[in-house]
Amino acid sequence: MSGTIDAHDIALRLLLALLAGGLMGFNRSEHGRPAGLRTTLLVCVAAALAMIQANLIMTDSGLASSAAIRLDVMRLPLGILSGMGFIGAGAILRRGNRVQGVTTAATLWFVTVIGLCFGGGQIVLGLVATGIAVFALWGLKWIELAMPEDKHATFSIVVEESGPTSDEFIASIRQGGFDVVSCSASCAAGRKTFKAYVQWRGERKEVGPPPLMRAIAARQGVVAVEWIP
Repeated sequence: MSGTIDAHDIALRLLLALLAGGLMGFNRSEHGRPAGLRTTLLVCVAAALAMIQANLIMTDSGLASSAAIRLDVMRLPLGILSGMGFIGAGAILRRGNRVQGVTTAATLWFVTVIGLCFGGGQIVLGLVATGIAVFALWGLKWIELAMPEDKHATFSIVVEESGPTSDEFIASIRQGGFDVVSCSASCAAGRKTFKAYVQWRGERKEVGPPPLMRAIAARQGVVAVEWIP
């Protein structure tokens, strides 16, 4: 962090922070994610302003840059990082077995660090960090989509009392390429209900029920089939 800065330094640092925050926010807004263009842009510029303010405080004190430890100007950016940690935690939501908002929180925190780099005058470090963020948000997304992942779902099958047995359904589910982790059965009002918790390995872009669901629903004696991912 340099001890003296002029108007040109300030303009350059703010401009780079503005571009970096806007670039990250464009990716978020493009995919309809929280913390979009305006949010990331404001966060990045605010972090840069904090570091510029720290520079100015040190300069206005009349002390050399070696006296930064005595001034403890790093409390300002450290406080901003701590505050962004709380904001990021608030962006994380848990809905049932799904956790959402982790990438949003990480993006906000990373954009803050980029802003601190530019505001502190570490232009090369800020540009490298921006490049890493661009690769993570744009490039790694396609790699993630191409990677197979473990998926889980529940088959709920209602049949007539004289209909197929649970063993027959389990055999059909396994033939469809699913592993049956656990299963349960109940009987009420002349109908039987089977539930099978299954897992399989598939692509992230796979959505909707599998063809196996329609095959089971077409069997004689089956009243209803439900697929709960």
